[in-house]
Amino acid sequence: MVEAALLGPGGPFETEEAVVLGETMTVFKNRPRSLRELVERSRALGPAEAVLFTDGAMERRWSFEQQAALVASVAAALRDRYGVGPGDRVAILAANCPEWILAFWATVSLGAVAVGLNAWWTAAELRVALDDARPKVLVADARRRSRLAGATPDVPIVAVGDAGDEPSSSRALRLSFERLVEHAPGAPLPDAAIAEDDPAVILYTSGTTGRPKGALHSHRNVLGLVSANAFHGARLALTSPPPAGAPPPCVLVTSPLFHVSGLHSAAVSCLANGVRSVWLAGRFDAGVALRVIARERVTAWAYTAALLHRVVHHPDAAKIDLSSIRQIGGGGSPIAPELQERARAVFPGASRTFGVGYGLTECTALATLGFGDDLKAHPRSVGRPVPTVQVAIRDEAGRDVPDGVDGEIHVRGPLVMLGYWGNPEATRESILAGRWLRTGDVGRLEDGRLTLSTRKRDLILRGGENVYPHEIEQRLEQHPGVGEAAVIGVDHAELGQEVKAIVVPAPGARPEVAELAGWVAETLAYFKVPTRWELRDEPLPRNATGKVLKDVLRGDAASAFVPE
Repeated sequence: MVEAALLGPGGPFETEEAVVLGETMTVFKNRPRSLRELVERSRALGPAEAVLFTDGAMERRWSFEQQAALVASVAAALRDRYGVGPGDRVAILAANCPEWILAFWATVSLGAVAVGLNAWWTAAELRVALDDARPKVLVADARRRSRLAGATPDVPIVAVGDAGDEPSSSRALRLSFERLVEHAPGAPLPDAAIAEDDPAVILYTSGTTGRPKGALHSHRNVLGLVSANAFHGARLALTSPPPAGAPPPCVLVTSPLFHVSGLHSAAVSCLANGVRSVWLAGRFDAGVALRVIARERVTAWAYTAALLHRVVHHPDAAKIDLSSIRQIGGGGSPIAPELQERARAVFPGASRTFGVGYGLTECTALATLGFGDDLKAHPRSVGRPVPTVQVAIRDEAGRDVPDGVDGEIHVRGPLVMLGYWGNPEATRESILAGRWLRTGDVGRLEDGRLTLSTRKRDLILRGGENVYPHEIEQRLEQHPGVGEAAVIGVDHAELGQEVKAIVVPAPGARPEVAELAGWVAETLAYFKVPTRWELRDEPLPRNATGKVLKDVLRGDAASAFVPE
């Protein structure tokens, strides 16, 4: 059996038992011990192209050896100019760009913690995260710096791109990222001691209270994901080998770097495995994506449901040579069986490898994976646990339930985060005895496969983005014309779900939908702004304790209307 050969004694992905944060669990034996090791190893790949950023016209490229040299210079600059060292935080606030990747690798190579800030957040949301992370340095592009105008954080700013007409106070703190790149040509990588369970990354995930929580990932967490991804790639190479003359591995990346999908599953995994990555810059355009796949001979793409829908239904999909694609996998929201079949038809070279996974930021992106013939036979499943990961389904009392019975999904293994940054209470609520992660998601196991029944009861998954209704409801109820509000998710063919608001106006008020949408947009990211609205005169349905009965509201979801 292929898996036994890869995972068994002497295999390239041999596993062993090790103590992780006081608990014995399964880990990969032949694993790197720090993210910096990946940068050092990549030097051996020399002039081979590592990264391409393109919008279909503009291009920025570099090789593996160039990347390692640039990372070393930026790391030296962060250390020498700003005193960044082990445990310090460096926040990165930018659209996907080469500087994002360089800043990340430089930070973790110092033993410091890279903080990926959501580039779509408003100034108010960014202020909360900056106050929480307390970074020593902020690396930010021009668009995001302008968003912070008038609320400039008390932290030195390294500017990506031109400063333009920024306030003088911001310019005074600003140092061009180019200065970091030029700081120490030929410098070695830092040599600060790094342990496997040292913190490496903070990525924010929304909380049910409306305040974002920073999932804190260790070097072990991220490298565990890298090994799991590499194992899957090796498994596919043996079970579905590429045809003769196929192009070398090349991954198209369309996920943001402030997500686990863009950072851990793409930027880190590609470097670790010596795989060329092609990044689409700017707003996603399905036509551009298709042309780039053909031009660059892309072999793999990690999708979200929304982007997959756009690509496979684009009128040019049948006209462009997509024969180089051999692997497609993703998740972020449920993937309808019909969309899976459409994807296999558009990308026939990936029909035997098409995959759907389940995971969350708190378990470093991945817990289960279904692919190939098994996924075809069980299209509503999200697959089996990946190596080193355990999955259990438990009832409200914390007891395991039988196969086929719904319960709360729990995950255990070296991919489970260290905890929530600066939030021990939330950590205790999420990470239970034995380091089992309580996901809050509901599902069932059948013959080892996980089927997802619902993701966190109130969670809305819009185009791969987590949207928690509570913070939108809070914002709406601050409007003087709103008496009460509830927010739910409504099925959407392209996005997976879209946001619907049910509003009961305050006595004597009749707010307009456009006014309410603008009110939400003032403080929350665009993807959180409801696109479907229902204004009703009767009170929201509630139970005996006063909690809104959202199951009742979801039954009425079809009555929503879309404003012009």
